[in-house]
Amino acid sequence: MIQCEVVRIIAHLDMDAFFAAIEERDHPELRGLPLVVGADPAQGKGRGVVSTANYAARQYGIHSALPISLAWRFSEKARHQGQPGAVFLGVNYRRYREVSERIMALLRRHASLVEEASIDEAYFDLSPAGSFDRAAAICRKIKQEIKDQEQITGSIGLGPNKLVAKIASDFQKPDGLTIVTPEEAERFLEPLAVRKIPGIGPKAEARLAREGIRFVRDLKKFSAAELQLRFGKWGPELYERLRGRHEAPLREEYEPKSVGEQETFGVDTLDLQLLFDRLLYMCRHVRERLLADGFKACRTVVVTVRFADFDTRSRSQTLPAATGSLDRLQFFAMKLFMPFLDRRENPRRKLIRLIGVRLEKLEK
Repeated sequence: MIQCEVVRIIAHLDMDAFFAAIEERDHPELRGLPLVVGADPAQGKGRGVVSTANYAARQYGIHSALPISLAWRFSEKARHQGQPGAVFLGVNYRRYREVSERIMALLRRHASLVEEASIDEAYFDLSPAGSFDRAAAICRKIKQEIKDQEQITGSIGLGPNKLVAKIASDFQKPDGLTIVTPEEAERFLEPLAVRKIPGIGPKAEARLAREGIRFVRDLKKFSAAELQLRFGKWGPELYERLRGRHEAPLREEYEPKSVGEQETFGVDTLDLQLLFDRLLYMCRHVRERLLADGFKACRTVVVTVRFADFDTRSRSQTLPAATGSLDRLQFFAMKLFMPFLDRRENPRRKLIRLIGVRLEKLEK
């Protein structure tokens, strides 16, 4: 009996400028204007970052994670050149989550296996379609249904695995559909910058660039053993990724690996009352999010501090037993925070710019 091998077909949906797109939809008067969602720019003195920028704002050089003060300067430069200044809006996570839930429900009407990767992206398995042509037709239908239902757009990458699908979804943004078959995967990756391969961050990219290695095709010249010497035990896996091979399975349920938040102060400070108040408030708010996401407890507490000179440090503690008690979380957070106020972590008495609390190893 001849057995036909099942073709693996994985799709990755990445919504286009998701937060900004929802704001434009809900505020028609903003359509066509450069829009930035994130921290308050405070006339260029703001101290947070950009969460999302629409495509008009990106033409000014504004992008996610850019300091909000720099986004403001880019906007002002454009305005002085006769272009419209950017509109800055705060983040409305509740509304974005509601839209995300409807989109994920829509995906599940077309695919039995959906992995929510984040609030605005998901993988879904279209292998049952049997061919890339039929899977592409399903993707076009999904894109149209999202437009009809939510009046916003998303881009989809279709490939033989999660790695290729994710890279492909970013290939023709916005509102794109990029199809990469198993036969095309290796050739598709070759001309891309090495940074496109998940796992290669900015430091590795800079180190490779100094050696003249800028594209995937350059890095492919090295054997698995040579990559292991450069990247450690991750080298052999990188060797496979460079060739478009990646067998990671889809996970049906998206569960956050951690829950946390940070706060950047308007003025660098060592005001103990202010720091303690904000740290305890953050613990309370993060615990509320933990419970809202269906979790009961965590095993690890992490506290992060960024000093005025942007030196950023974290301390963590894995608890002897999981806890969801607010008193316990606040106790351990305060215990982790105290060294940043004395010679243990702050011998020069540097002012503090940002603090953050994160809960990890979540349990239901």
